Amino acid sequence: MAKKKTLNSEDIMTLYMNYVLEHDKKPASVYLFSKENKLNEQDFYQHFASFEVLEKDVFNTFFENSLQVLNKSEDYTAFDTRNKLLSFYFTFFENLTANRSFVMFILEQDKNQLKNLRLLSKLRHSFTSYIESLNIEILDVKQKQIEQIQKKALKESAWVQLLITLKFWMEDSSPAFEKTDIFIEKSVNTSFDVLQITPLKSVLDLGKFLFKEKANMTL
Repeated sequence: MAKKKTLNSEDIMTLYMNYVLEHDKKPASVYLFSKENKLNEQDFYQHFASFEVLEKDVFNTFFENSLQVLNKSEDYTAFDTRNKLLSFYFTFFENLTANRSFVMFILEQDKNQLKNLRLLSKLRHSFTSYIESLNIEILDVKQKQIEQIQKKALKESAWVQLLITLKFWMEDSSPAFEKTDIFIEKSVNTSFDVLQITPLKSVLDLGKFLFKEKANMTL
């Protein structure tokens, strides 16, 4: 009888992702998944309570790996807040693109979009914490309660922006997803311009881009 392997959480994630891609479906049970991969079932449960929990961790791992890469770069640590966020977006979506088949399968497996969004709950927590750590400048109103509301609104709007970008990327059919790169640059720059109450040129530029893309998608 072959000896069953003891693996860490990332090893199990990789096996799960490979299974989904090779079979075009999720495993029927943890028992069968463990048996096929010569794992002890209890080893799976030491890391994940279910496949759904594992999927949540996969998306969060994409986030963590992106930050690890960025934090090793001297350029990133020297960037201002705007360019740090841009760098994060480009790196994060590079990670998603490297795993696009799996991401598309998982986020399209259920027509109930709210259920699919639940899989991003751990990513949401990590991303909003990251936004908070950037200390993005907000309007100085000298009132603690209003400042707290502003900070909460900033984190929530940043999360919505990430979701919109994710949806754009999923629908993007351009070579090397170059339109997603353009969208990232325009949307992040627009967000900072609005925060800094600069002229509305960037807002109009983003609006024109979205209108043009929407028109092309309906043709």
